Amino acid sequence: MIHIRGIDHVVLRVKDIETMSRFYCVVLGAEHVAYRPKFGMSHLRVGASMIDLVAVDGPLGVSGGAPAGREGRNMDHLCLRIEPFDEEAIVEHLTRHGVSVGDIKPRFGAEGTGVSIYLSDPEGNVVELKGPSDGSAKPRVDGVAA
Repeated sequence: MIHIRGIDHVVLRVKDIETMSRFYCVVLGAEHVAYRPKFGMSHLRVGASMIDLVAVDGPLGVSGGAPAGREGRNMDHLCLRIEPFDEEAIVEHLTRHGVSVGDIKPRFGAEGTGVSIYLSDPEGNVVELKGPSDGSAKPRVDGVAA
């Protein structure tokens, strides 16, 4: 049996690795860990997890075909758990950086239902910033609530 503890990393195929790295580091607070030119990849730390940015025209990225665009995306969305979650301060920060803020409402996630903010990164990937949840998401064992 496999037991998943959490997300280790998410890989985004990107057209402009520098712009995307700045967005995730400067705007959202990720930490740049390393750039690996051999792969055309940047590693960004987000809490205990990583976001890897792979240049679509780089050594690793070319195998994935065309970049995300109108006809397709790399994924539906990426959800980042934010702590502390000061909705007003977060919205002000995003607005100051020219980021359009989408729906803000309670949504279900790994820890239960809690308020989250939707936005898009510079290449159109949807990012959800999630605050504390109500704890309603109980761990399940063999499909039964523990």
